[in-house]
This record gives sequence, C-alpha cells and structure tokens, in this order.
Amino acid sequence: MRSDRLIPGLVLVSIGVIFLLNNYGLIDFHWGNLFRLWPVFLVVGGVNLLLSNTRAAWATAVKVIVLAAGIAFVLFASTGDRHRSNLPFLTYRSDDNGDDYDDNDQDGDITVNDRKAQSDVYQQLYYPDIKRAKLNIEGGATTYILDSTTDSLFRATTHETFSKYDLTWDRQDSLTTLNFSMRNHNRNFKWNSDYDNEARISLNPIPVWDINLKSGAAETKFDLTPFKIRSLNISGGATSTKVKLASNLPVTEVSVATGASEVEISVPKNAACDIKVSSGLSSNDFDSFTKVSSDHYTTPGFEQAANKIYIHLKGGVSDFNVKRY
Repeated sequence: MRSDRLIPGLVLVSIGVIFLLNNYGLIDFHWGNLFRLWPVFLVVGGVNLLLSNTRAAWATAVKVIVLAAGIAFVLFASTGDRHRSNLPFLTYRSDDNGDDYDDNDQDGDITVNDRKAQSDVYQQLYYPDIKRAKLNIEGGATTYILDSTTDSLFRATTHETFSKYDLTWDRQDSLTTLNFSMRNHNRNFKWNSDYDNEARISLNPIPVWDINLKSGAAETKFDLTPFKIRSLNISGGATSTKVKLASNLPVTEVSVATGASEVEISVPKNAACDIKVSSGLSSNDFDSFTKVSSDHYTTPGFEQAANKIYIHLKGGVSDFNVKRY
C-alpha cells in the first residue's frame, strides 16, 4: 500500500464505521461533534504533512496514533450539552405570520418536529445591459442544486425546515451583485438528521458569472455547463461537492477550500486544465492528468490552449477527484 494513501484511507474507513455503528444503534454519536471539532482533522493533517517525507516505521506509527487519538477525541469529547448545537447554520425562524414555532414536547429545545416545512421562491429580473453578475451564497445544512437556466437573472426555489433566506442585489456599472443568504437568529437546536433544507437555483446564461458559496456544512450539486463562469469559490467545514464545468471563457478559476470534504469536479476532455492542491491530508484522483510535482497536475498542451481552467483545492481531510468527461 502506498504510504500517502494509508492515513486518508483510514480516515474514510473510520468515518464509515462510525456511520454504520450509529445507524445500527451500537453507539450514540452526536454529529454536532464532527462539525464543532473538525479542526482536529487539521492537526492530523499537519502531522501527516510534517512526516510525509519520512518513510521510517516509527513515522507511520506516529501518524496512526495521532489519527486514532483524534477520532477518539471527536467521538467522546464533551462539548457541554452535546444535544445542543451552536453551529451558525442551525438558526431559529418564524412562520409566515411572524409567530414563533412552539416547543411541542416542552423540553426546552426546538426540534424538527416543532417546525413546519415551507417552500419559498426568490427571484431577480434580468436586464439586457447586465454583462457581469456576481452571486454570493451563504448558509449551511442545505443541499444546493444549480443545474438549469432561467429568463430571470436569478431564481431559487427553497424547501426550508429552519431559517428563511434573504435575497438582495446591487448594481455598479455593468456588474450586478446578488446576495442569497440564510438568516441567523442565534437560537440553538438539537442536531437532527431529519433536517431537510434544499435550494434549487437557476441562472441566466447570458452574463459572465462569479459565484461564491460559503457554508458550514452543505451538499453542493452544480452543473455549470450552460454558463460562462469566470470564477467559482466554495468554502465550508464539512461538505460534499459535485461540480460540472464547461470551458466557455478564456479563463475559468475554481477554488474549493474545506475542512472535511468529498469533492468531485468534472471538466471536458477537450479543456485545458491545471490543478494545484494544498492539503495536509487528502486522497487525490486526477485521472488523465500529468503530474508536474507532488501538488501540481496539468493536462497535456495546457500552455498552448486558448481556454483554460485553473483549479485550486485546499482541504483538511479530503477526497479530491477531478475527472474528464
């Protein structure tokens, strides 16, 4: 087994085992710990990076021991009332009448059963003089889906079990900036896997887009092939990210920075692509790319290509996969 695959493999196996044991009721793991204590994985990644060039058996033993200690800390550490979460994306909301949701079980916590699911539509009209558009998305514990076009500039249909969104916009010359952000009323909730927030987004394909997504924990499914994407920036704590790109501009820049993540990016086979990775602990799968150095990969003929895609990946405990379709 390659030594650079050992620790990422053990991390993925450990997380999978925790999921299985928790699902079968053999352990009682509070998933809020994973997100509150995710910097532990940065420590594990730092140790792995420091010892990356040391092939001695003792170095491998140190990596495994630090990993085991980190996982044990996440599993059993006390963070106060572990049934509560201070995560910024677990926010309190009111219903359409402005009335607070009732605590039906009188236990002092508002859970998913105490709230009502709600759907909303957010929309901004398109004007022909809009040449460039920037979309800033902020909010976690949500599945973001962007895979369709619209005659409006922006349209989002949301399914919300907590925390509504706000949509604001601003115009300066030919640039229009949209801010689609989740409200935060700083209330605590039990971490519950029944939370089901989803935002399905559509964009106008005419402007050149810059897209920024910030989330504590989120699932992202972006099919950006119909759009002219100048830049895409995704940052978060624990994420699952799938992005499909086209090469519709001379330069497209993609940046993904996460704590613990699974990232899959698809690029066209005829696109020139350059990848740089900054990660203390990651598993990298870049099929059909030429390895320039330990953290740099590129496609053949990149320098001579007219349209180029630059990808920068940064993560603590991550599984990075860039494939060509």
